[in-house]
Amino acid sequence: MAKRSPIPGLSFSWKRALGITQAKQQFACETGIPTSKAGLERKIGSTIVNLLFGKK
Repeated sequence: MAKRSPIPGLSFSWKRALGITQAKQQFACETGIPTSKAGLERKIGSTIVNLLFGKK
């Protein structure tokens, strides 16, 4: 079972503390390439559909 914090809503993320999350967000915003798995799959899927059927 996960260890619970005595204060509800309080959590710690080492990625946010090191700035990794902000760097990924900035990269995605500047390049237009999503950094999450779901976002990348959605972008690739929509690109394929647009190539097959064209934009409406």
